[in-house]
Amino acid sequence: MNRLTEIFAFSEAFPLIFTQAAFWIFFGVVYLGFVLVYRETRIRTTYLFMVSLFFYYKTSGLFVLLLLFTTISNFLLGKAIFREKRTLVKKTWLSVSVILNLFFLFYFKYADFLIDALNDLLGTKLVVTNVLSLWGNALFNSDYFRVDTIILPIGISFFTFQTITYCVDIYRKKLEPINSMIDYGFFISFFPHLVAGPIVRAAEFIPQIERPTLVKRAEFNWASFLILKGLIKKMIFADFIAMHFLDKVFDAPSMFNGFTNLMALFGYSLQIYGDFSGYTDIAIGLALLMGFHLPLNFNSPYKALNCGEFWKRWHISLSSFLRDYLYIPLGGNKTGSYASILITGLILTGVALASGSLVVTLAIAFVVFTFLALSSYFDTVHRYLIMNINLMLTMLIGGLWHGASWKFVIWGGLNGLGIVFYKYWKNISPWEKSNSYLAVFWKITLTFSFITFTRLFFRGESMEHIAFWYNQVSNNMGWDEAIRVLIEYKGVFLVMLLGYITHWLPNQLKSRIFESYSESPLLIKAGAFVFVALICYQAYSASFQPFIYFQF
Repeated sequence: MNRLTEIFAFSEAFPLIFTQAAFWIFFGVVYLGFVLVYRETRIRTTYLFMVSLFFYYKTSGLFVLLLLFTTISNFLLGKAIFREKRTLVKKTWLSVSVILNLFFLFYFKYADFLIDALNDLLGTKLVVTNVLSLWGNALFNSDYFRVDTIILPIGISFFTFQTITYCVDIYRKKLEPINSMIDYGFFISFFPHLVAGPIVRAAEFIPQIERPTLVKRAEFNWASFLILKGLIKKMIFADFIAMHFLDKVFDAPSMFNGFTNLMALFGYSLQIYGDFSGYTDIAIGLALLMGFHLPLNFNSPYKALNCGEFWKRWHISLSSFLRDYLYIPLGGNKTGSYASILITGLILTGVALASGSLVVTLAIAFVVFTFLALSSYFDTVHRYLIMNINLMLTMLIGGLWHGASWKFVIWGGLNGLGIVFYKYWKNISPWEKSNSYLAVFWKITLTFSFITFTRLFFRGESMEHIAFWYNQVSNNMGWDEAIRVLIEYKGVFLVMLLGYITHWLPNQLKSRIFESYSESPLLIKAGAFVFVALICYQAYSASFQPFIYFQF
């Protein structure tokens, strides 16, 4: 009884995480209630909406009030945008929606980052203060809320993007507003994808709300298979190698030789894939058990033949969002815009300030002046600049979406450069049109290696840690100790090898594995769940590994 109380009462010590038993007890109780009400769509939607709010309360506490405010305000703004006939007023309502959503995102996620930038710019010593906590303490006449730091609400980037797409699509006349606030709240807060995606668009999800629940045998098989696969990815391929190898190396890269650091970086590529795609596999499976289809978010990204293809396979819901709501509005590869100029200026100014170097500032000014001069005299340079500037801006902003740090901007910029480089390299590459096994192997290896090395800026705790890593790889590779390292961490490297082998299996073989699972008796499926549960239990640690993308 005490355990159930802990599960269903708010406690920071017992969050509802997919990899913990508490969540599956919670889901079992919720699903039992769902089975009782699913035939009545209105009752079903209301029930799942309330469950989703409770889930977010269990995950983020009083930030559920922010989720409710965001839901109510955007529901009303969507209706205002749709009703208004005057273009200027319609744009005004849309601007209010975008500004309101981005205000909360910037306040909670980027306040420290912006204050640091202002301090660098003005030489001030401004300190971040949690204004909302100050108001809360004043309201309740207490000092319960901390005012010296701003806590990031879990999943704010995901549900903020969903609310933006809803209002923008109404403005573009691609969507009509939902009549029921309960339906809209359910669309925003549906608990399987609420805190770490995938990002769901209203046009994809809302029509499903009005349809009766129907879970066919094929959907049940696919849902249960996804949950099994997601648990293995997260708890074996991600958590096990993180706990037993990666965290040790990345916490103190200078304590390990270059070979060990290099292996840790390649291990991190498996960890972040297993962690994030594992979460979305479970989320899609859970939603499907309740009759709702969520979009595909990963498609074997490490099989990509180039950087552009990689971003069509990795975090697909974010990549498509950035394409449709940022890249194309900026002008795509056809034209520039005032927004392109403004954002470019802000980013370059920020880089110059963050560097704190006069040489870097002058170099940036020289490059900008040179490109502007050349583009004004040569149409080819102007065309190439327009074709690529919006792509680079999109990738830079995509990097900043992942975290309020210049290292994330660098990470996004490197990926952008990789895409731009490939656009021109493919025209002269001798193996671009070759489909031979050797050519495909080379292209996959090159792309995977480049993506992995950019992840150093994603995983590194700071620029100092990143510098230590480069120093060890450049000056202290330690090839003579490679065999010892492989033997010492043989369990970790075997798991890494198995993880990459399963990822690179041919799609036909993966389909046959699923077909075998699907055609097996229910008893065999139950046995598979027990077997996976036992393996995950063996890999489990009391200090559980949170999902990496919860921080975004």
